[in-house]
Amino acid sequence: MYFEVTIRPDEGYYRGGNFVFTFQVPSIYPHEAPKVKCKTKVYHPNIDLDGNVCLNILREDWKPVLNINTIIYGLNYLFTEPNHEDPLNHDAAAVLRDNPKMFESNVRRAMAGGYVGQTSFPRCM
Repeated sequence: MYFEVTIRPDEGYYRGGNFVFTFQVPSIYPHEAPKVKCKTKVYHPNIDLDGNVCLNILREDWKPVLNINTIIYGLNYLFTEPNHEDPLNHDAAAVLRDNPKMFESNVRRAMAGGYVGQTSFPRCM
């Protein structure tokens, strides 16, 4: 099973954005977590520029009682409460930790289709 889900946060730094995730569900699901990647290039401490997602329930905290809805809620939570303490994008995490106003400005610029540093981002709002 392979499908896509679009997350559209209605609050927080990423409000108004559209973020597409791919889900690859393994044949032994629910005993193994789906593989989830973000197709939308995003400036986020918990999502790297290759679309890898740092979400504990996709790794060590996966349990067969969890389901696709749990993952979607977790992804939505990443956009409303990004976590600088468990980063994949260390630069974004450092800015969030040290200068939240600059982080917000960087997120808005990236979502509008601009550059953050030397990295360009596609418009996603």
